[in-house]
Amino acid sequence: MDAQARDVAGSSNTQIPTFAEAFRVWTRIGFLSFGGPAGQIALMHRLLVDEKKWLPENRFLHALNFCMLLPGPEAMQLATYSGWMMHGVRGGLAAGLMFLLPGACVVFALAMMYVVLGQVPLVEALFVGVKAAVLVIVVQALLKIANRALKHSAHWVIAAAAFVAIFFLAIPYPLIVLTAGAIGWFFLAEPADRSSPTSSSIPVSSTQTVTTLALWLAIWLVPLAGLALALGPDHVLSQSGFFFSKLAIVTFGGAYAVLAYMAQEVVEGYRWLTAGEMLDGLGLAETTPGPLILVTEFVGTLAAARDGSGVSFPMALAGAVVALWATFAPCFLWIFVGAPYIERLGENVRLKAALTGVTAAVVGVILNLSVWFALHVLFATVTRTDFGPLTAWIPDLTTLDIRALTLSIVAFVALLWVKIGILPTLAICAALSGAWYAVG
Repeated sequence: MDAQARDVAGSSNTQIPTFAEAFRVWTRIGFLSFGGPAGQIALMHRLLVDEKKWLPENRFLHALNFCMLLPGPEAMQLATYSGWMMHGVRGGLAAGLMFLLPGACVVFALAMMYVVLGQVPLVEALFVGVKAAVLVIVVQALLKIANRALKHSAHWVIAAAAFVAIFFLAIPYPLIVLTAGAIGWFFLAEPADRSSPTSSSIPVSSTQTVTTLALWLAIWLVPLAGLALALGPDHVLSQSGFFFSKLAIVTFGGAYAVLAYMAQEVVEGYRWLTAGEMLDGLGLAETTPGPLILVTEFVGTLAAARDGSGVSFPMALAGAVVALWATFAPCFLWIFVGAPYIERLGENVRLKAALTGVTAAVVGVILNLSVWFALHVLFATVTRTDFGPLTAWIPDLTTLDIRALTLSIVAFVALLWVKIGILPTLAICAALSGAWYAVG
């Protein structure tokens, strides 16, 4: 067990698992990580903090704060950070890869079915039930996190302000976080602590940091550069590597922040997909396990499969691998370089106060994701509407999905009343949704 694992083990009411035990749970999370970032964060909180008690609440929220500031999928990076805290680099790799791979395999299989057959209605029907169950999981976790993170009236005010800012005013997420952190730094520190900004020394040397940075930059960029040199810069795989690497750097605030830009470039710039195909890919990514940004794999698969005459399975697989590599290799770089510093700097009393402000803002952001997810689960048509400086997502009430609403009620009863567990609830809702579709 490494030093970071010993630190967590020393926290009250927590216990460090063996690597094999943790690996089994990371695999389970990977297969159950439906519902976008809100659902995935909820699932990890339930398993790692509530059930297994492998991480204390403050460590989990501390890691979440950091990951929400990074470019890329915050839930996947939260899994990587959590695995790193318990078992170092191998733990981070195991957690991040197992969070990603099940969903990546499903998306690739569905993308190939899409290339050959077009839309797959039965698969979409099954995932209606899955999303209905995830909606209940999200709401339950949101209430738990809010109850534990919002300890003072100031925290509630920050959370509410963050929700209004991102949901109604469309203020960029980084600006919300910086503002909340500044409020915490200057106003939320205990009076007795404001003159004590010191923290312990950083547990890694600058040489170690530079080495880690160089290693992960090479892992990320060297294969893509080699591909471009071998195939030429205009080849579809070379273009995919460049485009998705660029997205990996600018995707602050989660995948939703760059979906419009990505769709425009894919459809109008590179002309890899039509607008309808892009929407279908987003729908598949939303309803399968793993981060929503796996839509990049769907795009990469279709773009490469169609390059040339006919459909090429080897090219499709290569397109999927390049998209995944360019999208997710940077995630490990951010965590393995930054996490040691964030862990140690968290001991700074003023920074702790700033992080409580960020945590409160994150609750508001998760509420925003939860509302967005709920609207899109329960209604077929949801329109973004501007009212002067205000923005809102308005559902068309006539498109209420009775099936999704009914299955959400079933999930509520199964999960919160009967308490049969997450996996049986997901299975029941998926089966009921499939049966509903089968009878027309």
